[in-house]
Amino acid sequence: MMTTNLNQTLTAWLNLSDNLFVPHTEAEYQKLVTILDELIDVVGEDESHPLASLMEVIGVLIENYEDQYVPELRG
Repeated sequence: MMTTNLNQTLTAWLNLSDNLFVPHTEAEYQKLVTILDELIDVVGEDESHPLASLMEVIGVLIENYEDQYVPELRG
């Protein structure tokens, strides 16, 4: 049985999962890059912006993909 908090998380995740995911293909990677570009336009340098953490998480997902799949960016 799911707790109330997990139910809330499930509801939120269903709304977020189209825009927040681990990329496994070039198309998924490009989608995240586009989302990050849009976030940068909105958030800018404002670390207190409500979407700043999301911007950071997507940046990490992109970086991990690049480390794994884009050899010219390694090392």
